[in-house]
Amino acid sequence: MNILLLGKNGQVGWELQRSLAVLGRVTALGHDEADFTQPQAVAATVRAHKPDVIVNAAAHTAVDKAEGEPGHARLLNATTPGLLAEAAAQLGAWLVHYSTDYVFDGSGDRPWTEIDAPAPLSVYGATKLEGEQLIQHSGCRHLILRTSWVYAARGGNFAKTMLRLAQERERLTVIDDQWGAPTGAELLADVTAHALRHLQARPQDGGVYHCAAGGETTWHAYAKWVIEYARKASEAIKIKAIEIAPVPTSAFPTPAWRPLNSRLDTHRLQATFGLTLPHWQQGVSRMLTEIL
Repeated sequence: MNILLLGKNGQVGWELQRSLAVLGRVTALGHDEADFTQPQAVAATVRAHKPDVIVNAAAHTAVDKAEGEPGHARLLNATTPGLLAEAAAQLGAWLVHYSTDYVFDGSGDRPWTEIDAPAPLSVYGATKLEGEQLIQHSGCRHLILRTSWVYAARGGNFAKTMLRLAQERERLTVIDDQWGAPTGAELLADVTAHALRHLQARPQDGGVYHCAAGGETTWHAYAKWVIEYARKASEAIKIKAIEIAPVPTSAFPTPAWRPLNSRLDTHRLQATFGLTLPHWQQGVSRMLTEIL
């Protein structure tokens, strides 16, 4: 299998370099080699490589920044992926693409399914949804994985931020009315590799799927769990925080509105590909063990 990976230096892209290696030859390109602000050039690069599979891990993920630069966000999240899909259709290649819970409005408390109607609240969510639609309308064989609350040991993440603040302050305030499941880049990468192997035998199983770790939590409960884990796991971590106070989303105004309900129903993914997605605490504890 000849695989072309785009966005190799991001959290998910970095893990994909590892997970995809068992499937065949992987050519991994970063921003310098595949600049998503130049969609025609990216499409030409894809056609030149003639891959069997294109895995797109590149995106505009700065949610608040996207509100002030909608054209740039649309270019990276919709226009260029749309041209990738057209190139994939011409080549007869698979396109794997990652999307987000932000395509939904975050209402209710039921996990979102693949057949629920999208209603994005932000530029980021709207451009990611448009990217999905362009891929679907291109006619290419595709796998779109919607996910949420992505983290990795490499680079910054919420857990690292909470640990740093817990060593600096006696009181922390953390949002407690947003619900989701912290999902490791490592898990996304492993699911991708497993799904691609499956799709070689059953191409009819392509489409849109939700992929997130098991269980659910709030940012507040997540922070408490991480800090308590670090307190027990490492004497080198000197936790100063005495109080971790819950606050509503309204306490931290941001340019982009965050969905309150980011729960994703993953039953379709697990049933189709024969997977069991681990509880979010399993991946987070492994990440913490690595960084502590």
